[in-house]
Amino acid sequence: MAVASAAAPAVNVFPFRDVRAAPDPVLEAGPVAHGPLPVPLVLDNGSFQARAGWACPGPDPGPEPRLQFRAVCARGRGGARGGAGPQVGNALGSLEPLRWMLRSPFDRNVPVNLELQELLLDYSFQHLGVSSQGCVDHPIVLTEAVCNPLYSRQMMSELLFECYGIPKIAYGIDSLFSFYHNKPKSLISSGLIISSGYQCTHILPVLEGRLDARNCKRINLGGSQAAVYLQRLLQLKYPGHLAAITLSRTEEILHEHSYIAEDYVEELQKWRCPDYYEDNVHKMQLPFSSKLLGSTLTSEEKQERRQQQLRRLQELNARRREEKLQLDQGRLDRLLYVQELLEEGQMDQFHKALMELNMDSPEELQSYIQKLSSAVEQAKQKILQAEVNLEVDVVDSKPETPDLEQLEPSLEDVENINDFEPLFSEETPEVEKPVATVQPVFNLAAYHQLFVGTERIRAPEIIFQPSLIGEEQAGVAETLQYVLDRYPTDVQELLVQNVFLTGGNMMYPGMKGRIEKELLEMRPFQSSFQVQLASNPVLDAWYGARDWALDHLDDEDVWITKKEYEEKGGGYLKEHCASNVYVPIRLPKQASRSSEAQASGKGSGASGGGASEQA
Repeated sequence: MAVASAAAPAVNVFPFRDVRAAPDPVLEAGPVAHGPLPVPLVLDNGSFQARAGWACPGPDPGPEPRLQFRAVCARGRGGARGGAGPQVGNALGSLEPLRWMLRSPFDRNVPVNLELQELLLDYSFQHLGVSSQGCVDHPIVLTEAVCNPLYSRQMMSELLFECYGIPKIAYGIDSLFSFYHNKPKSLISSGLIISSGYQCTHILPVLEGRLDARNCKRINLGGSQAAVYLQRLLQLKYPGHLAAITLSRTEEILHEHSYIAEDYVEELQKWRCPDYYEDNVHKMQLPFSSKLLGSTLTSEEKQERRQQQLRRLQELNARRREEKLQLDQGRLDRLLYVQELLEEGQMDQFHKALMELNMDSPEELQSYIQKLSSAVEQAKQKILQAEVNLEVDVVDSKPETPDLEQLEPSLEDVENINDFEPLFSEETPEVEKPVATVQPVFNLAAYHQLFVGTERIRAPEIIFQPSLIGEEQAGVAETLQYVLDRYPTDVQELLVQNVFLTGGNMMYPGMKGRIEKELLEMRPFQSSFQVQLASNPVLDAWYGARDWALDHLDDEDVWITKKEYEEKGGGYLKEHCASNVYVPIRLPKQASRSSEAQASGKGSGASGGGASEQA
């Protein structure tokens, strides 16, 4: 029966892929030759993954971004990976061995570390094959966060204009670029965008093709928090595999095995049924090695292994004794040579040698000679005794051939055996049975399996119920209701006719049905709404930025030139259909010196009048 069950196919068992990123090749800048003007570079600067490529004019602009890599850096040590320079993106290979060294330029979804951002840009320009010397002679379309702080944009503009010498730049929001890519061309549309990424979830109302920034809302939850929550759940469930449940593996489970429940409570009730559990649980197979299992060895093999370890230890001790004996013998010969100098009367050489040995008197020399002589003698005795014991062990281990005549016991021996017969157990011969017949059957592969059941829906549920991880925030449904309530009824009807879902954290199966269920509960009776999922929630932001760059290549009203950067500062922004709203910093007007003098004169006069009244 055990053999038949072992041969049966495993149900719902999924091995971890543990994908190791391949280093990106350095590409050639072929698209530069497509036109007389430099081709724009499109950079989707995401907190999880950066995507870079060319916006090539023509009928076939290209299928996808040429470069996609994780937005992390690690500064290697000297000698590691052939050098001490920083490693970026796919050059890191597997992230788990370097997890403690990884650094990101982002705080949530906002780039704040200029030095690390420069490393990411260097990596992008180098692997895209930018051929211009000393600068990047290409317009750049760059994505930024919703309501990006002016300091972050100022830092980015300063880096691109001052360090790379770009001619012009345009900023836009990734989710609005995705919205731009999926809407019909030449159509000014309104809608409600729900964008969920690695760090944050945004709800963005769009009215007549422009972002209504006053009513945008952000939830500080995304794929990163879901992956950490899933890792904690599995580590608490399987404390024996604590180190094997890494963040990379939990991200793999989250991306490929999780789904959104349309009704969370009802789905949990389904998981209580044993049949439903057996049909839907995913068994994640951890890597293991059957050679490490000690219980498969027989008692003879274990005894042989102990003897080998004992012999190895004896040889190691003997080698150490010989090395110590040689060292002590050399020191003793040196001291005896100095003593011979004293006996021969060579006092000058004797005192010089005594000073080199850091000794003060001949008595001290004689004391050291006696101690070393006894130590050398004891070491020789131990070595001889160890050799004798080793020979005895070898002789005892040889099988003896007893004399047949001695096997015939005498009458006295038989009587002595009969006296001790009650002391022996009758079941003694049964101990010599093969070990394999009494060993229990242990399935090592099943021990290294993670049963992922309700965790498949609990981890992604946090964006709807942040209280699951102790966050005091509103979920997507409550925030969506709050944003809609800020508009009149007719505007609400307009917005819900185009609810657009984008972002990598919106790719769970069942996400669209869950949003439709939440809208059905909050909207009036018999009202209509429409939910649309992006054609590619991850890459549509880059596709939309590429389409926008090609449509506005000659429109100077949307590009920020270096001259405008120098005149208006790094925080300056030109608005367009996919951009943030530009809110310049308004400093308080400084009062003139004459007005300050008049105010001080009035103050002194008032104080003088008060003093005279008191007098």
